[in-house]
Amino acid sequence: MLDLTPVQAFQVLFVCVLPICAWVAWSDLKTMKIPNKSVMALLGVYIIVGLIVIPFEPWAWRWLNFIVVLAIGFVLNAVANVGAGDAKFAAAAAPFIKAAHAPLVLPLFAAFLLGAFAAHRLLRQIPAVRRMAPDWVSWTRKDFPMGLALVGTFVTYMALMAFPAFLEAFQGALGSISM
Repeated sequence: MLDLTPVQAFQVLFVCVLPICAWVAWSDLKTMKIPNKSVMALLGVYIIVGLIVIPFEPWAWRWLNFIVVLAIGFVLNAVANVGAGDAKFAAAAAPFIKAAHAPLVLPLFAAFLLGAFAAHRLLRQIPAVRRMAPDWVSWTRKDFPMGLALVGTFVTYMALMAFPAFLEAFQGALGSISM
């Protein structure tokens, strides 16, 4: 394990997950599917890079986050029509998130879910936007590419943890968030 501060560890992880998150968002918009390879890549980053930059005990305990979120995702897939890819991506992202940060992440997800839904529904009504990506399945489907909101939440969380000035500005804008 490298002797990194928590901020440095999050910076390394942030750089590693960013391209995977871009892939997930693009794929979900284009095909309404989150590839299993992207989920495995995200897990691979946590397994390999996480083990190098996070002390072993917290790294190991965060696998509980994966199990809990995966179980919740399976239930939501069965009863609420949440996509299986969305559930798997959320579970793969869960070990990166400290359990104590749930009071930050859950409202952040709610905001991204509402914002991404509204933005997607608005943008798909604009012919010039649709012409830029005419083959995107999400333009014509009734359901919503929730991977967009999941990615937004995850990337924002990682950025907040990786860049303390960003977190301070965020806390100042929203009021005190206990971390």
